[in-house]
Amino acid sequence: MNALQPWHIIILVLVVVLLFGAKRLPDAARSIGKSMKIFKAETKDLTGEHKDEAEQVETRQLPQATAPAQDQQVADLQRQLDELKKQQAAAEQPQKNAS
Repeated sequence: MNALQPWHIIILVLVVVLLFGAKRLPDAARSIGKSMKIFKAETKDLTGEHKDEAEQVETRQLPQATAPAQDQQVADLQRQLDELKKQQAAAEQPQKNAS
């Protein structure tokens, strides 16, 4: 007799929609999902299950690019930028003459 009936759920959903509005419900659900995700991560940290994975992530590092390679890349990009500026100036020149 005291069990939750389908019409109880329908009434509860209608009350929630009337109180919060249909536009705010997705944001509220998203916030609840993020909170649950954080809670789950924290409980894993407390139990120590997540500790091994965190250590593996910390030990991985991206390879460092060497300075000459970076300098070469910067020089190439600067050259490309100069070429684009020249092309843009050449494209604007006929437009000024046509006016």
